[in-house]
Amino acid sequence: MNKKNIERIAAERIEILIDNALREVKDNEKLSQSYANLALKIAMRVRIRMPYFMRQLFCRKCKQFIVPGIDSRVRIGRTRVKSIRITCMKCNHVYRKIIVNR
Repeated sequence: MNKKNIERIAAERIEILIDNALREVKDNEKLSQSYANLALKIAMRVRIRMPYFMRQLFCRKCKQFIVPGIDSRVRIGRTRVKSIRITCMKCNHVYRKIIVNR
């Protein structure tokens, strides 16, 4: 197998694992966390970058799988510079994403 096939298969498996993790997050949080960790390990092993919406589901500090509304809090900033504040409820780390007006 060549590198392109390996990357394609890894991307498919990562997508399946993240979908399963999102489906299981309310019923079994431990199983959901293990699915997400496995997806992260596959991405690191094959050295492929996860899509943006999947990267958003991991805390930048503790690297835990967080789902908005369940494991994290999402708020809109009240300053002149519009931003979104995401707070991980597991480690209380707050990170901001600036909203760009175009």
